[in-house]
Amino acid sequence: MAIQKQTASPPIIVTKPRMRRVVWERRLWTALIITVLTVGAVIMSLPFVWLVVSSFKPLEKIFIFPPEWIPNPFRPENYIEALVYKPFGLYLFNTMRIVVLNLIAVLLTSSFCGYGFARIRFPGRDFWFALVLATLMIPYFVLMVPQFIMFSRLGWVDTFHPLTIPLFFGGGAFNIFLFRQFFRSLPEELADAGRIDGCTEFGIYWRIMMPLSKPALATVAIFTFLAAWNDYIGPLLYLRSDYNFTVAIGLATFRSIMSTQWNLLMAASTAMILPVIILFFFAQRYFVDGLVLSGLKG
Repeated sequence: MAIQKQTASPPIIVTKPRMRRVVWERRLWTALIITVLTVGAVIMSLPFVWLVVSSFKPLEKIFIFPPEWIPNPFRPENYIEALVYKPFGLYLFNTMRIVVLNLIAVLLTSSFCGYGFARIRFPGRDFWFALVLATLMIPYFVLMVPQFIMFSRLGWVDTFHPLTIPLFFGGGAFNIFLFRQFFRSLPEELADAGRIDGCTEFGIYWRIMMPLSKPALATVAIFTFLAAWNDYIGPLLYLRSDYNFTVAIGLATFRSIMSTQWNLLMAASTAMILPVIILFFFAQRYFVDGLVLSGLKG
């Protein structure tokens, strides 16, 4: 039986004109993508630019059409009047108290629960973890009425307790999930080495796992800060006294039935959003890490 020789396929010759065409196609696609992203970024940033520009306008020029993108006259004193119009120093202090307590509660309890679901084997672990994840599907507004009844009977209305104490019991299902995913990505040999050295399970969590979980801690801290800083429904439900108001409630008090100081509201909103913008520019990579960590296998 004759054996047929396999002839090698002729090499693909890439000529210089073809290479130039490929290079130009890539450059055109890159330019097109950059153009689309730039246009999208400009469109998305227009509301924020209008907010900042309006914060320097007098009241009568806020809603003129077409809008003036360069304030005339330029009124930087809107910021001084806005921060004096309401006690925003007190509102900022109240908000920071809630933020700090939430950060402590969430970082400690959610990391502890996440470590338990990731590393400790106990009966029904997967079932309880699935039950924790199932709570993510329950809308907050479904729980709002029963929670309010419970906290009102405890005498917690018009205090910071409903906005802080519940987070000391787990820190939220999403945060537990994120820490669990991160701890499962760490080598098991680290925990085994700690056990050989006589370290307890809590010691492994506190001395070994926590120092290695700085990316997860930073990500959860950013999300917790944003949630507490921007929270409006919670303070609106539970806070009654003006001296307990947060920044979000303070901004809402600029609006009234008779009249609204829109220029002062724009100035106060711009001033209150600055910490969030600064946080984003200094920690934007952790926003991406949060999406990556939540997608880890395990």
